[in-house]
Formats: sequence, structure tokens, C-alpha cells
Amino acid sequence: MSRRVRGSLDIARSVEMVFDVVADQRNEPRYNPHRTAATKTSDGLIGNGTRFEATVLSRGRPRPVSIEYTSFDRPHRIDSRSVMADATVEGHVQCDPTPTGTHFSWDWTITLTGPARFAGPLVGVIGRRQEQAIWTGLKRHLEHTDATH
Repeated sequence: MSRRVRGSLDIARSVEMVFDVVADQRNEPRYNPHRTAATKTSDGLIGNGTRFEATVLSRGRPRPVSIEYTSFDRPHRIDSRSVMADATVEGHVQCDPTPTGTHFSWDWTITLTGPARFAGPLVGVIGRRQEQAIWTGLKRHLEHTDATH
């Protein structure tokens, strides 16, 4: 059972700034209250093949997530694969320049496994709402702080 979740918004910050903040998963707890921790587990600079281990809150419980970048084109696009106990999320985020900053978009395919697969129809609705909230949090974070760390 797979569901697709897509969306976009404009952020009044440079493509490079938006991309760099998003590319480092360790920043996400600053703008996503459901991401409680993230650690880079691979060596070297962030790029293709970089891996992170993260913790997200789902229904009030912490859940581990393994994230790997499967393609990396700074400052435009990151393709990734995130694996949880009952779901795999594959897709990308993209940063495109606009006259006032960045058009930021996301496109995910969520594949459910085990008993969670029966929640398929809800995943699309909930996923769209959650992703919009996460990236609106990013927009707020970047536009209302210096966001440099």
C-alpha cells in the first residue's frame, strides 16, 4: 500500500540557505516539534550516501527512523529513503530560485507494511497535513531567525 504526498511553499531566503538547513537533518528539531533528535551516522561531508538516525514522535511515542540520501545535487535537490518499523518513505525535496527567495517542494511515496498498511487511505490525508506543518515550520524558522545555527 503506497500513498503519495506532495506540496510546496515559498520561503523568503536564498536557495543555498534553505537547502543547507534542510540537508543537515540535525537541524530539523529546530523547526519540526515531532522530530526530537537526529544524528549523522556516516563519515564525511553531507552528500550522496549520507546517513542519519532520527527519532520522531508518532501518536506520542518515540519512533526510530533511518534516513539515507540516495542522490544529492546542492543546492537544488535531495533524494532520500527513510525507513521506520512500519513504513518506508522515498522521494525528494527541491529548492528552486524565485525573485524573492526559494520555491521549496516535496514529493514523497509512503509505503506501509505490516498492520499499518490498513491505514493507507488516512496516510495521504495525514501525511499532507504533517508535511505542510513541517515545512511551514521551516519557513517560519528561516524567515524569523538568522537560522545560521
